[in-house]
Amino acid sequence: MNRPATMDDADRSQRSARTPGAGRASSLLRVVGLRKSYSTPQGPVAVLKGVDLSLDVGASLALMGESGSGKSTLLHLVGGLDDAEQGDIFVDGFEVTRLSDFGRAALRRETLGVVFQQFNLIASLTIRANVAFQARLAGRLDPVWQEELIHRLGLEKLLERYPEQLSGGQQQRAAIARALAARPRLLLADEPTGNLDEATADDFMALALDVVAATGCAFLMVTHSERQAAKLQRQVRLSAGTIEQP
Repeated sequence: MNRPATMDDADRSQRSARTPGAGRASSLLRVVGLRKSYSTPQGPVAVLKGVDLSLDVGASLALMGESGSGKSTLLHLVGGLDDAEQGDIFVDGFEVTRLSDFGRAALRRETLGVVFQQFNLIASLTIRANVAFQARLAGRLDPVWQEELIHRLGLEKLLERYPEQLSGGQQQRAAIARALAARPRLLLADEPTGNLDEATADDFMALALDVVAATGCAFLMVTHSERQAAKLQRQVRLSAGTIEQP
């Protein structure tokens, strides 16, 4: 009989996937030879064709490219939300491609902050509870920091509402607060300013970069905005599944 999975399963998976020296010295994220394709009625379509990428502790990088170029796919693979066909991904010393589902969930809880394009707020929780959700699971809920996020993202009047009662831009702000509340080691953001007005987008960027500077968090952002991309230390472009060389 199969026994229920426990947190020990996640711990064992993480220990077995720990790669000495891979990501602890300076590179918090390292992607090597990453390939991914999807099946279609017309046959397989290659989305990523051998992508290499690295991001150091305390660094920020904007990932740009046309729609369909593989930006979101790459972000999902880094976050352990999808499986690569070939290649390696190292996050904070863990080899993501070797982690079990439980290990990946633990990595997202303990190490990553993810801002999804579709928000992924929990419909049955208030906005206050949504913002605190990951930080509470990780055992790092800091009420003072949470209140600062709520204030800076203009969520004070929305805290007792539910996600369905908010506009797209308001849900985006709540999702950003949730991702930052646990002070992640690596912040992954998929078009985080796409549903925000210009002033709120600017405030999010300032807030994210403040977190990077204060904590050494690394920041990988997918964006179509040249203006917001220019605020990050590096900009790279995905085209036809590969990184364009300068």
